[in-house]
Amino acid sequence: MFSFFKSKGKIKHAYTIAFYNLENLFDTKNDPAILDDDFTPKGRKKWSYKRYKRKIKKLSSVIRQIGTEKSFYTPAIIGVVEVENRAVLVDLINTNNLKNEHYGIVHYDSPDERGIDVALLYKKELFELLHSETFPLYINAENGERDYTRDVLLVKGNLNGELIHVLVNHWPSRRSGEDFTEINRIKAAELVSSITNKISNEFEDAKIIIMGDFNDDPTSKSVKKYLVNDTFYNPMERLIASGNGSLNYKKTWHLFDQVIFSKNFLTAKENKHSFKYAEVFDRYFLKEWKGKYKGNPFRTYVGKWYQGGFSDHFPVYVYLKKN
Repeated sequence: MFSFFKSKGKIKHAYTIAFYNLENLFDTKNDPAILDDDFTPKGRKKWSYKRYKRKIKKLSSVIRQIGTEKSFYTPAIIGVVEVENRAVLVDLINTNNLKNEHYGIVHYDSPDERGIDVALLYKKELFELLHSETFPLYINAENGERDYTRDVLLVKGNLNGELIHVLVNHWPSRRSGEDFTEINRIKAAELVSSITNKISNEFEDAKIIIMGDFNDDPTSKSVKKYLVNDTFYNPMERLIASGNGSLNYKKTWHLFDQVIFSKNFLTAKENKHSFKYAEVFDRYFLKEWKGKYKGNPFRTYVGKWYQGGFSDHFPVYVYLKKN
């Protein structure tokens, strides 16, 4: 496994599967149907068109680089979360950094009150889209009423001719406390497990990739007990054991961003994709260079104060190789 990464130069038939929380990728327009007032020119964050275009440019420069140390291609598939709508994704893939990479978009508006959605970008020359749909997550707020959160996105398609299923997630946050909100992430895990069970019943030896911001670590109960069963392998568990993280939450490093896949990706078969390596894309240019946040992801805002950075998360990715 590790000789693949340590070898010099790019690897033929190596493909990158990535995930990136884009941290509040809002346009500058006020949408009365969602809570986006802060991200308008007159809002608390003074979110101007210039700042928006700068963020789009920065994020596209990151996506263009993920995995290209070993692959000849930009990511074949990249799941993204915290995007306001399809329009911001169109702007993203039409930047100078990505316009020649020919990405397609899978996006649905979610019921989330803030208006942030999950989506999938796919490189059209590598991935053939066959089907997509969303699954709502039903959880309750503290007052007992429904808490509208992000759907789970399911995408089915052919990666270099091999059928795979991809689920993109953005599970409920820890904002009200880790223990108090744990039940919501367990419900999310149960929903995803029900979807993967349905896929496995319909497709023999189905290849499945589960990615997302789980707001829990690989070792958390929701992920380790309720999601990663005997059928799946989570390479992120080894990464967090080695001290790697994708975000710093309350002065502690976490690996909420994960790419998990069915164990049949561990077997190298002819004309099939197999797993080779997982990594956090935490390059120096993505980090705070000084001050009390030194080493943390370089954010767009800290509170209401504009920093001009990328995101409060590092991307994560895995290499697959077609044998």
